[in-house]
Amino acid sequence: MTESETTDRTTIRTGREFEQEYRLDASEAGDFLIDLGEQLRDGDELTLVEEEWELPFAFGEPVDLDIDFDGVGEPTLEIEVELPGRTDEKAPDIA
Repeated sequence: MTESETTDRTTIRTGREFEQEYRLDASEAGDFLIDLGEQLRDGDELTLVEEEWELPFAFGEPVDLDIDFDGVGEPTLEIEVELPGRTDEKAPDIA
C-alpha cells in the first residue's frame, strides 16, 4: 500500500456514527471472521480497512457475544459480537 493510498482513505473516529453492510459468500465471511478473531486474540486494538475508509478501534473487556437462532419458517442464525471501547482514563488519587 502506497502512502497516497493511505492518505486518501477517510479515518472513522470517535464522535462519529458509521455503518456499512455487506452480502458475502460464506467463504469470504469466514476469512473476515478469522482475521477479526486473530486481531481480537492477539491484541487490544483492531483496524477495519476498506478502499475508501479505515476504522481503528481500541477495545476493552468484556466482549459481549450474542447467539440468536430462529428455527421458525426459514431458519436463521445470527451471531453478534459487541466490543466496548477502551478508555484511557485513570482513577483519581485518594488523599
